[in-house]
Amino acid sequence: MAVEALRWRGDALELLDQRLLPEQSVYVACRSAAEVAQAIRDMVVRGAPAIGCAAAFGVALDRGSDRAFELLAGSRPTAVNLFWALERMRGAKDHAAEAVAIYQEDLAANRAMGAQGAALLADGARVMTHCNTGALATAGHGTALGVVRSALAAGKRVSVIANETRPYLQGARLTAWECVQEGIPCTLIADNMAGHLMSRGEVDLVLVGADRIAANGDVANKIGTYPLAVLARRHGLPFYVAAPLSTFDARIADGSKIPIEERAPEEVTGYRGARWAPEGVAVRNPAFDVTPAELVSGIVCEKGVVREPNRERLKALLG
Repeated sequence: MAVEALRWRGDALELLDQRLLPEQSVYVACRSAAEVAQAIRDMVVRGAPAIGCAAAFGVALDRGSDRAFELLAGSRPTAVNLFWALERMRGAKDHAAEAVAIYQEDLAANRAMGAQGAALLADGARVMTHCNTGALATAGHGTALGVVRSALAAGKRVSVIANETRPYLQGARLTAWECVQEGIPCTLIADNMAGHLMSRGEVDLVLVGADRIAANGDVANKIGTYPLAVLARRHGLPFYVAAPLSTFDARIADGSKIPIEERAPEEVTGYRGARWAPEGVAVRNPAFDVTPAELVSGIVCEKGVVREPNRERLKALLG
């Protein structure tokens, strides 16, 4: 793969430090669960599926100790893939082998999801994305950006409109970087330009990832996703979500019950040493928002596409 977020070495987990992209490609070696948990908290690794894979390897590094599970469970609260992976690792006899299996299964799920979702993209489709949903956010290939990759591999002329994704700039720093690395046609815009482009007929659909999907189909994703769904509905555009089955949480009744992480105010008041807000101003920094199921045209997963998701359709999907 041209882009690898995680590399397992047996005695260490190497993580591509996504805080330094796009200027530098540097891998951080984690040799304990504590170091993996810190890397997740600090956004060295991010993206719900990638966090789940990293947590599994973190457990393996500490040979399944109770402390490993405690540290990793406390690293970030919203992405359910992390807790899904930890739950699966609790029942493992060979922790390293199970972590590798979780990684390989995520990669396979992403490729299957890409094949399922590619059929939704017409030749020439202009796809608006939010945050980063590519290989950097997963074991490889990606979720929403993986669908784009698969469509291109199928010979379709597809292009990406990447929202910068304030305040942490995952679209500007990461999605744009992945697209440049692989020659995927990509145009970067500021978040507040999305409605303007939609109103001018320059967007064909919106395709995003997810960090947790509730039983009724409500979707938690990177902050700024909800207004995109509202804009898409206003302009008659499809709004699709791409996520593996590990992102579905049948124990959460609806989006109002999904825990929303609040991050440090420094991410809003400035970036990398630059400050643009006055000292003393109050700050809110929710990292995610919830898009109601009624605004979602369909959810793409490795098993297929659930159109107009609701509680009954997701229950049938999950068996």
